Amino acid sequence: MTVLVVGASGATGRLLVKQLLEKGQLVRAVVRSSERFHDMMTDVDSAGLSVVEASLLDLSDSEMTELVADCHAIASCLGHTLSFKGIYGPPRRLVTDATRRLCQAIQANAGETPVKFVLMNTTGNRNRDLEETISLGQKCVLGLVRLAIPPHADNEQAADFLRTKIGQDNRAIEWVVVRPDTLIDEHLVTEYELHPSPTRSAIFNPGKTSRIQVGHFMAELITNDEAWKQWRGQMPVIYDVATS
Repeated sequence: MTVLVVGASGATGRLLVKQLLEKGQLVRAVVRSSERFHDMMTDVDSAGLSVVEASLLDLSDSEMTELVADCHAIASCLGHTLSFKGIYGPPRRLVTDATRRLCQAIQANAGETPVKFVLMNTTGNRNRDLEETISLGQKCVLGLVRLAIPPHADNEQAADFLRTKIGQDNRAIEWVVVRPDTLIDEHLVTEYELHPSPTRSAIFNPGKTSRIQVGHFMAELITNDEAWKQWRGQMPVIYDVATS
């Protein structure tokens, strides 16, 4: 069986791919430039790696269904490029539309065992299945961010799709939404903390989360059944221990 990773060439996606390969998984990575991506993978045994060069949302429904065929897990590390065009240009619902179409493709291929769907998101997005209270000030700031910065609303809508449209009892799909705080770059996996909800304000007292930690946790969810049972249908928050 194979793990499909979309957003595989991103700063977190490439780390996830490496960790899955190190765990002996077969990885199908969707990237815009296969040559550039292979250059990123020179420090890992890539025998189990297959690369699909494509713009995900440009794929037809039949191509999307073929893409997810035989995958036991799908991980999305998609995000908007941090540029004016990336933030305000199309596709403004990149993460949401990709999540929706991938889930539709999974359901078209539905087998006896549910497919794991792991979505990288943000701690600035509340889990509306829980009573996650935030201050009035944070509500106001997030409301402005939601209006002014389309990628934030996109992240919210993608998570809400899994919560409300896929839900907890879907026979074809089980899901986890991973919420890191302020992302930083580190070279090694170290100790990190997991919580059902944020333990600090994402706006006024943010923590830090290393991208390599996010990749490690997503890989654990995919490969470790106990980790999956603990967090499936939830939106765990991940912090580096040093900032918790």
